[in-house]
Amino acid sequence: MKIREATIDDAENIRNVYLQAFDDSEAQMVSDFAVNLLKENHPVKIISLVAIENKEIVGHIAFSPVFLESTNENFGYILAPLAVSPEFQKNEIGSSLVKFGLDIISKLGSIIVFVYGDTQYYSRFGFKTGLASNFEPPYALQLPEGWHALKLNSGVSPEGGKIICVDSLSDPDLW
Repeated sequence: MKIREATIDDAENIRNVYLQAFDDSEAQMVSDFAVNLLKENHPVKIISLVAIENKEIVGHIAFSPVFLESTNENFGYILAPLAVSPEFQKNEIGSSLVKFGLDIISKLGSIIVFVYGDTQYYSRFGFKTGLASNFEPPYALQLPEGWHALKLNSGVSPEGGKIICVDSLSDPDLW
């Protein structure tokens, strides 16, 4: 398996990964979100990665910057979305994408990464609900126990506050 940065030319293949991996109630919305992140032009880099197996895109992950609402300061990233084609799941592709992306974010000097997802899955990478509890997501969460954070670097991070996200993630239906 190879992991590389995604390009706009990968958009339809990325869309197909999400359409296959998510159930019908979420697939279209999440696939649109993943593709919109590819197209979004933002002054702080959005990281979008693909996993390739036999010259086929089989997984995708994105990390987009988050900002403290009170200062508009970029202090971290949020991991969203993540998907692996069903026939390639349970092969560590998702884990490899997460680890690869976290390594990039850490090297950028980012202090904290948030995720809204399955506690059991994300805790294996060190994400914790306690660290995230002082940071209010942009919208009310349907499953508040899914809000997690991981501290990457030893720099000083804000104590808490409301976060704001890039335009593509500023949709209450995604939360």
